[in-house]
Amino acid sequence: MALVSLKKVKLPNGEEIAYREREGGTEKVLLIHGNMTSSVHWDVVIEGLDERFKVFAVDLRGFGESSYQQPVTEIKDFADDVKLFCDEIGLEGFAIVGWSLGGTVAQQFCADYPEYAERLFLLASGSSRGYPHFATGENGLPDTSRRLATLEEVKRDTKTKLVQGAYDANNYDFLRQTWDMLIYRKNKPEKERYKKYLKDMTTQRNLAETYHSLNIFNISNVHNGLTQGQDKIKDITIPVLIAWGDEDLVVTKQMTEELIEDYGDKAEYKDLTGSGHSPVIDDLPGLLEIMEDFFTAKKEVKQKGR
Repeated sequence: MALVSLKKVKLPNGEEIAYREREGGTEKVLLIHGNMTSSVHWDVVIEGLDERFKVFAVDLRGFGESSYQQPVTEIKDFADDVKLFCDEIGLEGFAIVGWSLGGTVAQQFCADYPEYAERLFLLASGSSRGYPHFATGENGLPDTSRRLATLEEVKRDTKTKLVQGAYDANNYDFLRQTWDMLIYRKNKPEKERYKKYLKDMTTQRNLAETYHSLNIFNISNVHNGLTQGQDKIKDITIPVLIAWGDEDLVVTKQMTEELIEDYGDKAEYKDLTGSGHSPVIDDLPGLLEIMEDFFTAKKEVKQKGR
């Protein structure tokens, strides 16, 4: 098994980004994690990808081992950090994979800095029109008639308070129950990995800011009910693959259909049948095959076109 190292790099904006790097390989892949996670949650993908791939996985600002000097106010803050990270370590010509929150970050990054990535893999990604944060109703479920509009409203919402409270108290039982109910639909991580994941969740220092950033994110060309689209998808010209599990209870079918509609012919879609919001755990072999096929197909098309 290839050696995986945890490294850190100081960015010009004062933040320090932690990342995992797998030795060996020549075809570069950059993994961007989701909310409530960090690069720790990519471990089985880092271990499982074919040895021809050189793998990097970052901790976004305020997650895992990375710093949180300045609060994030929008998804672009994360994307700008990724750009500075790439500059600092000299990373270019790679495939970028964004899971959930990471999918929105990867979209913003590819739109703003098109010269870096060669292909974009959106795994259970937030929509190009954002991930709405609705007020928690009296029944404990999201009230879709009451979309929150400000960071302060998000901070006061019951959902935010419950998750933040679990972080503050290291309430692993609550976090496990939440993930067992909403994230892992078919399989669960093996015992020691799960413990590591739960501990890692509590390192997040930007929960409300991340919820709000997702809520206002919109790079489409339409209004999402809260913000007008930035019309930036036209700036993403590399091949795109959208992959979604049909048992996903976090990213809805509607959000995925928005992605498909907004990207149109420039994107390919793969249905991850039987998977929930974490295909990484629910069907790792199937996910790895789709990822590697997409990366290889891109390379073959590029070579054929020369």
